[in-house]
Amino acid sequence: MLVQLNRHTEARDFSATATDLPLNPASLPTAGPRPVVAVLGAPGRVNGLAQHLPAGWSVRFSRDLDDVTADELVLFAGATVRDVVLARRLLPSRTQVIALVDDAAPAETVAGVLTAGADACVRGGQPAILASHLVACRRRLMAGRWAQLNEQDRH
Repeated sequence: MLVQLNRHTEARDFSATATDLPLNPASLPTAGPRPVVAVLGAPGRVNGLAQHLPAGWSVRFSRDLDDVTADELVLFAGATVRDVVLARRLLPSRTQVIALVDDAAPAETVAGVLTAGADACVRGGQPAILASHLVACRRRLMAGRWAQLNEQDRH
């Protein structure tokens, strides 16, 4: 079914996996950086991702971890445990790391990348599902920042 949804190119008002549902304009950020997804790995694994991300988001392909900035979401296309361990060692802790693995990846691979520090692990890479995971990671990151500010105000 998701494959069928992804094949439709005409404008749709709503779909069950839509990431572009109507939002309250007052809740949208008016200033500051927009979310960027830095993709490491095979670009072909994330074809169509940008079309499923909310307005204002962008996708860019990075050569290596030195090319990633702290506020970007890091997406490893074809992730390995070694990739995630290295990212966690080199990048700030607030950086969200998402691992994209094959549909047929064994459970050990999924558990390995999550144990190594990935914030999410996605099998297969259907663009709508992958976009939903990225949006959720960004939402958790922002909620965590607000919670920290709230804690600081209490002390």
